[in-house]
Amino acid sequence: MEQKSQNRTGIVILAAGNSSRLGRPKQLLKFKESTLLKNTVLEALKVPNSFVIVVTGSNSNAIEKELELPEINFSFNPEWESGMSSSIVKGLGELLHINADCEQCIFAVCDQPFVTSLVFENLINEYYKTEKGIAASAYSETLGAPVLFHKKYFRELLELEGKEGAKKLIKKYADDVVEVPFEKGNIDIDTEEDYKELFR
Repeated sequence: MEQKSQNRTGIVILAAGNSSRLGRPKQLLKFKESTLLKNTVLEALKVPNSFVIVVTGSNSNAIEKELELPEINFSFNPEWESGMSSSIVKGLGELLHINADCEQCIFAVCDQPFVTSLVFENLINEYYKTEKGIAASAYSETLGAPVLFHKKYFRELLELEGKEGAKKLIKKYADDVVEVPFEKGNIDIDTEEDYKELFR
């Protein structure tokens, strides 16, 4: 199915946290010739007909410097300490500012080392194929990021508060969700031990 260019998929990468359990910014951990965050961003940039927004918060200056890529838009979330929902709201607001006609948005996190452009494209393809309003990555008997939402959910996403994140909507609208397998989606980096495991 041909996507209309003005209705490109927005990809919002949530990278505002301060990695408290790790003790240093996980966004900047070295991985695959670059960093965890840059790897995610470069994969997102390969997705046809999409545009990328990175939501920063803690360590925003270091992160923006590391990512010097003209193709991406940054959105600074001054309320990053209040939890992930504030970054979802900030990123989606920026997306609608850039492209008010956007039909769908993918939210991704910056600490899934095995995310690839194919993971994003599978979400988009299943969303079109099934006509479900939400396409969520499936791993370890859970549904999570990256996750795609049709614009009919944008209003509720903009009303999220605190630490709840988008999982609340995935559960609430379970009948409108297509599950898209993401092998190794359960691997994320929260501690030094997680990071060391990557290289074993």
